[in-house]
Amino acid sequence: MTYIDTHAHLYADKFVEDRDEMIQRAIDAGVKKLFLPNIDESSIEGMEALVDKYPGVCYSMMGIHPCDIEKDWEAQLERIKAKFDPQRHIAIGEIGIDLYWDKSLQKEQTEAFRAQINWAKEVGLPIVIHCRESFDEIFEVLDQENDDRLTGIFHCFTGTEEQAQKILNYGGFKLGIGGVVTFKNSGLDKSIENIGPENLVLETDAPYLTPHPHRGKRNESSYIPLIAMKLSSIYGMDEEKIGNITSKNALEIFKIDQ
Repeated sequence: MTYIDTHAHLYADKFVEDRDEMIQRAIDAGVKKLFLPNIDESSIEGMEALVDKYPGVCYSMMGIHPCDIEKDWEAQLERIKAKFDPQRHIAIGEIGIDLYWDKSLQKEQTEAFRAQINWAKEVGLPIVIHCRESFDEIFEVLDQENDDRLTGIFHCFTGTEEQAQKILNYGGFKLGIGGVVTFKNSGLDKSIENIGPENLVLETDAPYLTPHPHRGKRNESSYIPLIAMKLSSIYGMDEEKIGNITSKNALEIFKIDQ
C-alpha cells in the first residue's frame, strides 16, 4: 500500500533525536513520499538537507507561514524568493492567514498571502494554504485572485461541508485531511462524508495534530495509515483504494511523476 504525506514539518527540532529512524518508519508503513512546507527563513536549511538526503522521498516547498509574517513582509518575501529554485520546489507554501494567535498583523498577513498567490501563478506552482479562524478572510482573497492558473491544497481542513464545497468550486483545490478527522468530537467526518476522496489528500502536519490513538504525543508521517483507516470507515472503501486515490490527487496537484 502506498501513501503520500502532503504536509509534514520533519525538519522540526522535535525530530532531532530520531529523524532518520522516523523517516524510515514512514517508508516502512507505506508512506513513500513526504512533502515539506516551509515556515520562514530559518527553516530552509534543515528542510533542504532532508531533500538532499532523501531524494525522491522528501520534497520541499517555499513560502512564509502567516504566523511568521513581519511588518516588513515585502523585504522578507524578497529574501525567501532569493532561495527559490523552480527545479526543486513543488509548491508555494505554507501560506495563508492565521487569526487564532494574533490579529495585529492581519493586514500584513493578507497582503503577503495575496502576493504569494500571485508568485505561485507566475511560476506555475500550486499553493498550500494555512487557514486558522480565517475562512472568510481567505475566501475574500481567493474570490478576487482565483483563475485557471491557481491550484493547491487547503491544508488541515477543519471546516463545514459548505466551506468545503466553496473551496472545491474554485476548481483547482483539494482538501488536506489529517489527524483531526480521527478525533471523536471534531465533526470533520460529517463535514466530508459527502465530499468524495477524489477531492482529498492525506497529511500529518507532523509533529502536530497527532491522530487517535496517539493523540497528545508527537506526530510523525508513519501515522498516515491511521488517517486512511478513518477515511475508509467514512467512505466504505478499503484503505488501499483510499491510498491510491489520495496519492493520485497529490501527484497531480504537485505535478510529480510517480
